[in-house]
Amino acid sequence: MARIFEGGEFMVVSRHLCVLAIALGISFAVVPAFAAMCDEAEFKDTIKESNGDLMLNGLGLRKATFFEVKVYVVGLYLPEKSSDAGEILSTDQPWRLELRFVRGVGASNMKEAIHNGFESTGANLTPLDKRIDAFVGMLTDFTGGQTLSFTNEPETGVAVGLDGTAKGAIEGADFASTLLAIWLGPKPANEEMKTGLLGGACEW
Repeated sequence: MARIFEGGEFMVVSRHLCVLAIALGISFAVVPAFAAMCDEAEFKDTIKESNGDLMLNGLGLRKATFFEVKVYVVGLYLPEKSSDAGEILSTDQPWRLELRFVRGVGASNMKEAIHNGFESTGANLTPLDKRIDAFVGMLTDFTGGQTLSFTNEPETGVAVGLDGTAKGAIEGADFASTLLAIWLGPKPANEEMKTGLLGGACEW
């Protein structure tokens, strides 16, 4: 390797590789850096938000009904990785959940699931009722391959996005922590999903 640098051959080889890459239509600069995959859903290692970079903490698979039908793969992004659900939920910090649907889900089914999820957290939902209704009102029919995101920015609240298009935002740290508890609280829809989001294996 030293002789290559001293003789200038490294530059020659690099030029040949670049010419070959161009000829093959390869662009190394635009290849996305994916950190993890679960059930063919890929997630980036880090994402950029207004408050800085968020790191992929873990992936989980949402399964529904007695037959464990696969619904979506969810990824949790945090400023720093953590396996402590209680600490994550009690810290008012930026975070993002990305739900990659692996099958179609009707709006009514998704809204019912979210309502049930809020109930499962055990939180006092009375102060959140109107905000929960506004949040659920943003949910529509979803098709396989779509990405639904919930991004918490403490200054502005939880922003809802669908395939990168903003749907609206809900204010309040109390709402943000209760929403996140649907996946990380004491009674998640799937324990394996929670384990995966906290850094364990994504079981599918």
